[in-house]
Amino acid sequence: MKTKLIFCTLWLFVGVAVFSRTAPAEESRIVVSASGKVSVKPDMAEFGVVLQSNAKSAERAAADTAEKYRRVQAALRTAAVPLEDAPTASYTVSPNWEWDQSLGKSLLKGYTARHAIMVHVRTLGLIGRAIDAAVQAGADEVQSITFSSSRYEELRQQALAAAVGNARRDGSIMAQAAGGRLGPLIEVGVSQPQYSGRPAMEMMALKAAPAPTEIAPSEQDIVVTVTSRWRFIASPALR
Repeated sequence: MKTKLIFCTLWLFVGVAVFSRTAPAEESRIVVSASGKVSVKPDMAEFGVVLQSNAKSAERAAADTAEKYRRVQAALRTAAVPLEDAPTASYTVSPNWEWDQSLGKSLLKGYTARHAIMVHVRTLGLIGRAIDAAVQAGADEVQSITFSSSRYEELRQQALAAAVGNARRDGSIMAQAAGGRLGPLIEVGVSQPQYSGRPAMEMMALKAAPAPTEIAPSEQDIVVTVTSRWRFIASPALR
């Protein structure tokens, strides 16, 4: 009986030892984050136009704002901006309350109707003409101007390819410095592209300028960042 117990224990020990020697080692990896950048001169722009009216009644405020809307839209047609490129962004009619200290309560003073339009200009050379048309037609505010490129998707793909190429290059440098070489790509992910560039103006004066408005946007950057994982192949001396 003792002989059988010793034999079984010895067999179990040998089996565990063999399994441990044949288990695969964890694969070494290199993780790299890199960016690609492409610069572009904008060829399109958009800006906001706000039309606003105050009146004793909601109906009067809405009617006055509607008249401003018709005048501004007509003016934008003369500036080569079609109706589909000047859609409504928001519309509100709201009461105006004012606190009366003597009565200890808020009093209704009237109503404000506010109509916001987002104007898209697909030919950058016409941006000044479109702004002037809106202001001269009675726009109460011309808000932030932003610029973009009609080649955005094409340029984004170029920046993405550059980012992956930079990740491969940096990974190779890291692998060589660690005494090995870069192996095949395991996985790669991309973050939301950044489209940087400062608007030409944040807010425009509400008085029509005697000279035509001129806009000169700066060059903008499209930046794409990727995070990648690569297999690290160690040199024979390191194994």
